[in-house]
Amino acid sequence: MDKPGLHAGYAAVLRDFRLEFSRGGACTGIALILLGMALDSALYPAMQAPFAGARVLVAVLIFCVVLAMRTRWAQERIAWVTFVWLLLPQLMIAWMIAVTEGEASIYYVGMTLAIYSSGIALAFGLWQNMVFGVISCLLYVVACVWHAGGTALSPAFVVNCLFLIMSASISAVFTYFNERARFMLFQLKAEVAQKNLQLEETNKNLADIKGQMLQQEKMAAIGTLAAGLLHEVNNPVNFCMMAIDVAMEEPAARQSPMISECLTDAKQGMLRVQHIVSDLKTFAYRKSGDQLEQGHFNFQRALESAIRLVGHETKNVDISQTLPDHSYVRGDEAAIVGVLINLLGNAVLSMRKGNAPPFEIRVAARWQDDRLHVSVRDNGPGIEPENLARVFEPFFTTREVGQGLGRGLSISYGVIKRHGGTLSAESVFGAWASMNFDLQRSDWEGH
Repeated sequence: MDKPGLHAGYAAVLRDFRLEFSRGGACTGIALILLGMALDSALYPAMQAPFAGARVLVAVLIFCVVLAMRTRWAQERIAWVTFVWLLLPQLMIAWMIAVTEGEASIYYVGMTLAIYSSGIALAFGLWQNMVFGVISCLLYVVACVWHAGGTALSPAFVVNCLFLIMSASISAVFTYFNERARFMLFQLKAEVAQKNLQLEETNKNLADIKGQMLQQEKMAAIGTLAAGLLHEVNNPVNFCMMAIDVAMEEPAARQSPMISECLTDAKQGMLRVQHIVSDLKTFAYRKSGDQLEQGHFNFQRALESAIRLVGHETKNVDISQTLPDHSYVRGDEAAIVGVLINLLGNAVLSMRKGNAPPFEIRVAARWQDDRLHVSVRDNGPGIEPENLARVFEPFFTTREVGQGLGRGLSISYGVIKRHGGTLSAESVFGAWASMNFDLQRSDWEGH
């Protein structure tokens, strides 16, 4: 946190601190002033009535100041407002000293207590505390001179003045070091808050890295499986395809519609196996992390691969495509296939959770400013408004426990971001949800 910001924040905190302590001090002062009536009755019973009137008047004035503290004007000037109400008892005490025993009056102790409280309890500024101490000393001198009817330099007067000066000096020292301690404490709290923010950011980054590592491990496992399938499955599939082609040329197959239909179905099944293995081949040699393969690929082909790979999840789901004639883009085809698998899978889960067939997914793409803008929209229950801004947060999920870690959209967001695009969400709760992203156009059109 920079110094100007730190000092600005400290000024706001100090104002609130002074306001709280000023209110508490004022209420305490009112109570002490009224309790002083008992002291008046014991020391000066003859003056009890005028002293009681003075105490009630000062208590009412301080209470009015407390009420004024609710206004913004008073809160912005709380230090000087506190100065004003604290000066009222000093004026009252000075008057009591003047009309009783002058320098021999015990009431000068009240002035001393007010000086100490200004520096210790009420969070005064240094200059305010010094001014308050000087005014208190001057009020005592005026009171004693008024009582004596002229200059009074008795030993009691000198001693009491020295005690007041000492009290003002000690209070000023307390004020200085209290102010420093308060600022250091605020600075420490600000540093701790800053460290906590940094720690939260670090934890978020670690969570993101952990999620990426889990995804990379999963993709590596798929890649290993796909690499094995390329060899173990392709050879027998090709052998079966050759055998089916030969069988379809036999006279018995030509003469029997049932046998011909069975062979045709078997060939279609083998072709589907070939397509699935070809799609999995995409993951066999993909790069991990930020090392995206910035090549060229046909987005339509990537979409069809993703649809085939989630075929077991999209049964009874109508998936339609609205794509431009040419959809060659730059980027890592495997990574984009992974994003599409995630978006299609999320859409299917959302629709089935809403339990409102028919289930429909509309994939649309259009060119705009050399970027292919893609939307994957489903007719599921949509996303709740309070969750719409959080769907890309790491580990945020609305699924039941055990059905997902909440990392798919976060990782997909990172993949699209590394492609120079943005993944965003739109939804009308209860009607539909759409995931949108964009990819860079490729100059290579497959020619």
